[in-house]
Amino acid sequence: MIREQIEEKLRKAFEPAHLEVHDESYRHNVPAGSESHFKVVIVSDVFTGQRFLQRHRAIYGELTEELAGSVHALALHTYTQKEWDGLQDTVLGSPNCRGAGTLA
Repeated sequence: MIREQIEEKLRKAFEPAHLEVHDESYRHNVPAGSESHFKVVIVSDVFTGQRFLQRHRAIYGELTEELAGSVHALALHTYTQKEWDGLQDTVLGSPNCRGAGTLA
């Protein structure tokens, strides 16, 4: 459900040409069913002329509620259409979880 909320907010705010929101919680040391770690790939010309930090801040601003709640991490991959075309649909993978320990 949180994935859908994130997707809806990003579609409304950035009118992306391409948007992927992946729940990667299963890759982390969290209880089953957690919606806490997400990877976002977003392509929007709204990002034209913006540095990555500006793009990320804009996304964080749209997802304030989710980030204050259960969302622990966002892996953001933000592109303009021109940048996306140059990637030939290749997106970097998310980093491995650096958390330690096991669930009891």
